[in-house]
Amino acid sequence: MRYIAGVIKGVHRLRLDALDDEGAGEGTPGDVDPPVRLRVPFALPGEEVVAAVEHASPHRPVAWGRLVELLAPSPSRVAPACAAWGRCGGCVVQHLAYDEQLAWKRSLVEAALRHAGLDGAVEPCVPSPSVLGYRDNAKLVFARDGERVILGAYAPRSHDVVDLAGCAVVAEPLDAVARAIARLATELGVRPYDERTGEGDARYALLRATRDRSTQVTLVVARRGVAAIAELARALRRERPEVRGVVENLQPARTNALVGRTEPDRLLDGDPVLEERLGVRLRLSPRSFFQANHAVAERLYADAAAALALAPAEVALDLYCGVGGIALAAAAAAPAARVIGVEAAPEAVEDARAAAALNGIANARFVCAEAAVAIAELQERVAAAAVDPPRRGLDRPVLDELTRLAPRNLVYVSCNPTTLARDLATLSAHYRITRVTPYDMLPHTPHVETLTTLIHR
Repeated sequence: MRYIAGVIKGVHRLRLDALDDEGAGEGTPGDVDPPVRLRVPFALPGEEVVAAVEHASPHRPVAWGRLVELLAPSPSRVAPACAAWGRCGGCVVQHLAYDEQLAWKRSLVEAALRHAGLDGAVEPCVPSPSVLGYRDNAKLVFARDGERVILGAYAPRSHDVVDLAGCAVVAEPLDAVARAIARLATELGVRPYDERTGEGDARYALLRATRDRSTQVTLVVARRGVAAIAELARALRRERPEVRGVVENLQPARTNALVGRTEPDRLLDGDPVLEERLGVRLRLSPRSFFQANHAVAERLYADAAAALALAPAEVALDLYCGVGGIALAAAAAAPAARVIGVEAAPEAVEDARAAAALNGIANARFVCAEAAVAIAELQERVAAAAVDPPRRGLDRPVLDELTRLAPRNLVYVSCNPTTLARDLATLSAHYRITRVTPYDMLPHTPHVETLTTLIHR
């Protein structure tokens, strides 16, 4: 039966009883018939609120509202650390006590598995050692505020940019570098790109820091050869010695794609590559993906490598290996075994191969290929496999090839509980789940990373 969106409108008083998977409080107003679930961002379970309806689904009894008044706060509500909280759309549960955040993230994984018809306990969520200053990368938008250039984030459902100077969750050098970029851009007359008109030059600043505070900067631009951009790179390196290199990425398309892929990046100043140590030494080039919380990533990689449980002379496969974090950890932990890393991004494969050389690891090799193709072409008998796919999960050809390959141990690292549960339901015909552990890679956000271990039946 089609739901009629006009059933709920106006302002309602209600008590919230849950937190949805995007971090909004939700409840059922008592004055609406038939009942409708109203979701209210920045409100928490147990709170009594007044909310104004802004949108209602025409297909389901669900609506979204704006918090008008907080009548009775939850005991779990805490003061947000960021001045931009509630406006930038990033840390949407920064007002929720951290132990409650961990419990909620565990419940997200539990709910996804239950919905897919899977039983089994989910372990408590592994906390981040730091809940502020933990984020080792930042993706910031250039914009103008009067005469000033600012770096920030788009406000939810808009192209208005919120200034993120003073962001409390990024690592300290990144906030200092971002402030310097904004000030120097103002002084040098850098023109922020306007998404509406297509005018301007500077689109985004992508920042990455390592544990020793070394920082990498990628300036995404709409056109090459802008003198002010080149001077910005040189001035930034003079002023901020932790900035090891500044790279220019060309993204001329009027699209919301963050970086351009059609032309090679251009080095503006310094060294484009960083080195990080997470148990093993890793090389990070500007386009290579890497986790945003290095402390949690180190724990996750070590746990994944241990779960492969490799015996001497056995072969392990690491699909979607990126820069080689899990593969190199596994190879270092089992030097008498062999590990094959597979990754479709050429720049990440180059980083992984360089990192193997840096570590003196001879029992790991890396293949640049799509996952299903690489499995189909394997000549070795594989005893264990790790997969760490993007949010969409495993494509059907990859699932089919894994089933045919039939490794004894399978380790699935996921950043999306929904697609994880879907894939586990498919794999459960051949594998038994032995452990499901969430990790809090990004405190104060709805993001949850999950490590699942499986054994062949």
